[in-house]
Amino acid sequence: MKIAVVGTGYVGLVTGTCFAETGNHVVCVDIDEAKIEKLKDGNIPIYEPGLDVLFERNIKQGRLLFTTSLVEGIKGAEVIFLALPTPPGEDGSADLQYILQVAKELGALLDRYVVVIDKSTVPVGTAQKVHEAIAMNAKVDFDVVSNPEFLREGVAVEDFMKPDRVVIGTKSEKAKSIMSKLYAPLVRQGNPVIFMDEASAELTKYAANAFLATKITFMNEIANLCELLGADVDAVRRGIGTDTRIGKRFLFAGIGYGGSCFPKDVQALAKSSKDINYNFKILDAVMSVNQTQKTKLIPEVVKYFKGDLVNKTIAIWGLAFKPYTDDIREAPALENIKMLLDLGANVKTYDPEAMENVKHTIGDKITYCKDEYEAASGADALLVMTEWPVFRTPDFNNLKSIMNGKVIFDGRNLFDIEEMKEKDFTYVSIGRAKVNE
Repeated sequence: MKIAVVGTGYVGLVTGTCFAETGNHVVCVDIDEAKIEKLKDGNIPIYEPGLDVLFERNIKQGRLLFTTSLVEGIKGAEVIFLALPTPPGEDGSADLQYILQVAKELGALLDRYVVVIDKSTVPVGTAQKVHEAIAMNAKVDFDVVSNPEFLREGVAVEDFMKPDRVVIGTKSEKAKSIMSKLYAPLVRQGNPVIFMDEASAELTKYAANAFLATKITFMNEIANLCELLGADVDAVRRGIGTDTRIGKRFLFAGIGYGGSCFPKDVQALAKSSKDINYNFKILDAVMSVNQTQKTKLIPEVVKYFKGDLVNKTIAIWGLAFKPYTDDIREAPALENIKMLLDLGANVKTYDPEAMENVKHTIGDKITYCKDEYEAASGADALLVMTEWPVFRTPDFNNLKSIMNGKVIFDGRNLFDIEEMKEKDFTYVSIGRAKVNE
């Protein structure tokens, strides 16, 4: 099948590369000339495990191409994916200007029936708006389908190639047939392709992410309660996670969620609800709690240093919002760094993948280190912000010898309480007993 993917961001690049891997001829389109030239040269602008292998193979075999020309990109295409950004506005609403602009351009360019697919996360009613925008100039039949993505950064390739489910919103039997054929190689093990109307498909994506964000936030509230009651959040997590009605995933307490999806999607769903005069109280609470949770450890740091952080050196392990990605959008580490700098501290950091992105955001206000031990060297305290595997089993004896202080503030509960006692560290985590305070 000939496929065009408009937009080469995270979703567009993964979508295009993975569909090329299943034997399709894919052309990815983007207006960013510099990005397209880099992609043509074999350089991937994002870090996603496993993507490089598929990317290189399909470029070499001629199934994956890149262009800045929409005309060239959609020539002969049977399906056109719109994988364009929908950034949140100041009021939390999704900005559809990029999608609708491309839709208007497509109308005048279509010369045969095609299925136009909204792959971006968009509010209910977007498929209808895209259809109207294309129809303004279209002289041929077409269908607009909602096909939300459910990719987790860090395992996006696996999620795409082996999806739990595929959600497709369309009332068109012709579009259903084409979409079934397109996804058939990815669901051979029987995972469902779920067809529904466009509005339901659009809402499904927001509902899924909002529910997961709520689950994370609920557990963080339980963690805060544990600290006040002297309970252990890890024990509570195990106690409720084995209940099959609840499940084990998304129950780890920490310093809140971030990234490109949960914050944006929760805001957008809350805004959509307000637009129809529905007060989605749970989402308001989720957003409020998560914002507070991100910097929950800073008061503990201030307390430990008796209110004076001037010229104190704080090491931070982890900058990305989660491991296995270089994505720093809404990352808790950034807000913690800002507060520490405002308090007069010096900050040294290490992250396996995200430091370049942070340099573009923060610049030289902080020190970037070659590894976790260089970051900890000379530090008065260590803050753990991201649960990269490399941070899980450090050489604590080495840490004690290179740090000025023996205190760790753990925003991801990586370390064992009893081991921290044995190693004689002051240790503060989330929802668990403090050690050697």
